[in-house]
Amino acid sequence: MTVLPADLTVADPAELGIDLAKLDALRARVRKEVDEGLLPSCQWALARDGKLAAFDAVGEATTANRYTIYSATKAFVASAVWQLIGEGLVDVDTRVVEYLPEFGSNGKDVITVEQVMLHTSGFPHAPLGPPAWETSEGRRAAFARWRLNWEPGTAFEYHATSAHWVLAEIITEVTGQDYRDVLHERVTGALGLPRILGLGPDELDGALDLVLCGEHASADELQAAFGISELPTTEVTEDALMWFNSPEVRAVGVPGGGGCANAAVVALFYQELLHNRAGLWDPDLLADVTGRVRNTFPDPLTRTPANRALGVILAGDDGRANFRGFGHTQSPRTFGHNGAGGQLAWADPDSGLSFCYLTNGNDLHELRQPRRGIGITSRAAVCAA
Repeated sequence: MTVLPADLTVADPAELGIDLAKLDALRARVRKEVDEGLLPSCQWALARDGKLAAFDAVGEATTANRYTIYSATKAFVASAVWQLIGEGLVDVDTRVVEYLPEFGSNGKDVITVEQVMLHTSGFPHAPLGPPAWETSEGRRAAFARWRLNWEPGTAFEYHATSAHWVLAEIITEVTGQDYRDVLHERVTGALGLPRILGLGPDELDGALDLVLCGEHASADELQAAFGISELPTTEVTEDALMWFNSPEVRAVGVPGGGGCANAAVVALFYQELLHNRAGLWDPDLLADVTGRVRNTFPDPLTRTPANRALGVILAGDDGRANFRGFGHTQSPRTFGHNGAGGQLAWADPDSGLSFCYLTNGNDLHELRQPRRGIGITSRAAVCAA
């Protein structure tokens, strides 16, 4: 496996075909909430042709800082699974129980690996926390206790952490190595990028804690946007997000949301998904897992088709990309996976751009935060001249 040293220096954006006026417009939009005092800091990176066209920090941060990227972690973990699929170690049509016998209890024996990766597996609310999540034995014992919330393969509901605990354990089972080490050895380390998952206390220099900001949307605002005056309670609560400030939780390396990185690392990772310079993935498989929609079940809140490929989300051409966390200006082939707290991460095969925006300010307003993401992404996506 070729190891490519990551170049975190910023190239001349004009030489990468970046429209400088549009880059300035993006820069101004990224700064807005920090300059207004709503968010303590943010960090962002734009890349093209395997190089950084911009990498900057705003507010109480520098480019040396790192952020919890929450569910943007999911694409990294999926990329390790893609390698194992290409090597024949994992088959997405195989039932999970064939890899993890403990998982087969309580009707879960019918669930396939593909369903787990598409969030159609029916256990979105399955709990896992300390101390069980600290060891493989504890995780597998928890799997045996899990029960279904609905019949597998019949609906889509976002599995905030449960599905990726199963993927992590499959990685451990088929490789004989800890999933956190596999992710670094096979993906981030192989690209010359730092470890992002399972960081010990001595590896957390520059990691910023999340801060709660702003206020919740009113019942009238929610009613106008979603047709309901109160959003359903999910696993992604304020307390749950703040928990990731803990060194103990960061050390565990929650595979569905515990990654810690800077924006340049994420943007360059997505460049590799576009170009595959290191040959980490089978080319045909990579095109399939990032380009073919396998799940069109509607999201239960937005009633928008999920448009999920095998581990990432596709923008799509139905005019609903903004309901999937994208903007209004990318190509339908844009793929990525955002994270809680307003984190943005995507790549557009048509423009060649990849982008990441990270903040340690969790804006509590349920509408303002996604609207900010749409505005930032819409500006980033048009930066290719």
